[in-house]
Amino acid sequence: MTSEHWNQVYDTREPEEVSWFEVEPTVSLELIDVLGVAPEDSVLDVGAGTSTLLEQLGARGHRDLTRLDVSASALTEARARSGWAIHDIEADVTTWVPARRYDLWHDRAVLHFLGPRDALRYAATLRQALAPGAAVVIGVFSPEGPTSCSGLEVTRYDAAQLRGLLGEDFEVVVERRVVHVTPRQVEQSFEWIAARRRRA
Repeated sequence: MTSEHWNQVYDTREPEEVSWFEVEPTVSLELIDVLGVAPEDSVLDVGAGTSTLLEQLGARGHRDLTRLDVSASALTEARARSGWAIHDIEADVTTWVPARRYDLWHDRAVLHFLGPRDALRYAATLRQALAPGAAVVIGVFSPEGPTSCSGLEVTRYDAAQLRGLLGEDFEVVVERRVVHVTPRQVEQSFEWIAARRRRA
């Protein structure tokens, strides 16, 4: 994942023009609620872009909020809009070394941009970043989803593949197949998984 590519995406398109745009991050919030993530829990939104998820969580009382993205342009745009104190990290998730642990890892539409080798690095970073008992919410293109997005090939996942990537130290709570409708009214099939890291 290159910062140049994603900076160009965010520099040349309005937030509501990208295919992954959501007026409300409904599925993310529903799965976060299912996992019982509390306002005092620390939240990491991986590949946050210009999503409003963390602002929505801020409105619910969450205060320990971190946004990670490879694009400085996306972070700058989100920071200018946000009314909440959100910590920003400009980094590639496959090479980033977490300086702390978090209680929730959220990723909507990052993992599917990674090839097999980078996906393993992603999973290793996830394990480094999460405390025992922490929650995970991931949404990616399903096998019925697009084969490319934003000029890049993607890797599509079913629930079993997501379970395999997380590994046996995670207990899956919810698996869900959801159709996202883009701003251009194109249907995209997403696979979602919500899980908890085992404490032992």
